[in-house]
Formats: sequence, C-alpha cells, structure tokens
Amino acid sequence: MQRRHLLIAAATLPAPVAFAHHGWSSFDQSRPLYLEGMARKVAWRNPHAEFDLEVAADLKLPADLARRTLPAQSAGVDGPALLANARLPTRRDKVWHIELAPLTRMEAWKVAEIKPGDRVALLGFTFNGEKGEPVLRVEYLFIGAATYGLRSSPT
Repeated sequence: MQRRHLLIAAATLPAPVAFAHHGWSSFDQSRPLYLEGMARKVAWRNPHAEFDLEVAADLKLPADLARRTLPAQSAGVDGPALLANARLPTRRDKVWHIELAPLTRMEAWKVAEIKPGDRVALLGFTFNGEKGEPVLRVEYLFIGAATYGLRSSPT
C-alpha cells in the first residue's frame, strides 16, 4: 500500500526539464550542406558543443571544397563524396544553430574553444527536407587550414 502511495505522489511531481537532443537519424545525411560565417552565442558544454552561426551574406561553395584533405580517421564516412556533393541550403536563414561533437571528442581533436566572433566553415546535415528549425549537425569543421572530422576521434 505504501508503495502505491509513493508512486502516486511521484507521478504528481513536476517533471524535470528535458533538453532536446537530436540523434543522427533525424538528419538527412544524403544532402551535405555547407555553411560558413561568424560564431555567436557559443555553449562549449556537453552533450555537445554548440553555437549559433551568423551566415556570411555572400555564402558560396568554395572552389576547392571537393579537393580538401580530410582526416584519415574519418575514413568510415565517405568524406570525398560528401565534399563533392555539398550544396548550399535552400532556406535563407541568416542564423543557424550548429551542433558539434561532445567535448571529449573536441578535446581529443585539440579543437580550440570557439568564441563569439570566430569565423568557421562547416559541412553537415540538417533535418529532412530542410524542415523545422535551421539546425546543422556538423560532420566536418573547417577552422583556418585545419579540418576536423567530428564523428570520429583522432588516432
């Protein structure tokens, strides 16, 4: 009897706040998107680092994108095909929410903490049909001359 009362009491308590976390299955991995711009509102924390990206007004695909060297550790992902098939988003949002890897992976890659105002380029995936919020789950992060494969860890 006491157990039943405890369960009823627990059921009436307010539920803890849950933050949405998107797994890879929510994203259209057949349509790699390229974005670049300036970081805003950075949250360098788990479950993954994230920030808002103010997209460059003159956004275009870099001429050398398909020829960029990718980290050997990302061989499990067909990176050359992703780079060759990269496109710009069809939606014209000026700000996108960017999801990076967990901090342990960012630290393993030795990615310096991204700060507001930093310029970054990204290749990743958004929701199927580019529906919903403008969110990009990053596969490759380009900072300066460095390329990081965020779904893998360095060896």
